[in-house]
Amino acid sequence: MHRFAGLMIVTALLLPMSLVAHHSTAMYDNQHPVTVTGVVKRFEWTNPHAHVYLDVTDDKGSVKEWDIELMSLNHLRSFGWMRNTVKPGDKISCTGSPAKSGDPAMIANTIELPDGSKIRS
Repeated sequence: MHRFAGLMIVTALLLPMSLVAHHSTAMYDNQHPVTVTGVVKRFEWTNPHAHVYLDVTDDKGSVKEWDIELMSLNHLRSFGWMRNTVKPGDKISCTGSPAKSGDPAMIANTIELPDGSKIRS
């Protein structure tokens, strides 16, 4: 019985910590923002963060798929995003912090939509 009570106390203490936990953005280089332009391959309107997968053509004509991480859905909605703000085939530009690893990935802070308007992420 004491073991069960102890388990319940530990669970009660740890549960609030897990509810406010958030993953780090330490893998991104916030000091050297970049902009990439490409065609939306897919858009995932998911928690904890939305993602745009963008086909980006480099100077040599090679196409790389970039993983563009956006903010949480609540943040995106407050900036005017909806689940259909971008769709496959849209040409957009994304500005943000690139992955330190050199992988084709970033956490975006601004997206330029096909009509030229800009929206925060």
